[in-house]
Amino acid sequence: MIVAGVGFRRGVAADEIVALVEQALERAALATDALGKLATVEALAALPAFTEAARRLDVVASPVAEPDLSAAAPRLRTQSARSIAAHGVGSVAEAAALGAAGPGAQLILERIASASATCALARMETRS
Repeated sequence: MIVAGVGFRRGVAADEIVALVEQALERAALATDALGKLATVEALAALPAFTEAARRLDVVASPVAEPDLSAAAPRLRTQSARSIAAHGVGSVAEAAALGAAGPGAQLILERIASASATCALARMETRS
């Protein structure tokens, strides 16, 4: 299952998040039905744009706790000074995707950005 991690400004519209997630899936050559979760940091998870975007994408809205973000930090490919200052990680989108996908997850698309949001994709570890 694929997890889309997103970071965004508080004034973002759900439309922008949905469009960016769809763009990320297209870049990764993945079908929309491969997506299982939309994840972000706990501080943003209750905002209407996030919950509405998850509803429109027909996926679980997943808040990611700080310990899970921190655990994902060594595997991030992007290091944004702004993100580090605000949330303690180099990329909210990448950390949220990896944190929600679990400890064995792999980042399959590093952060991409729109005007007010970022998105990254991770694949959950599958056990044989």
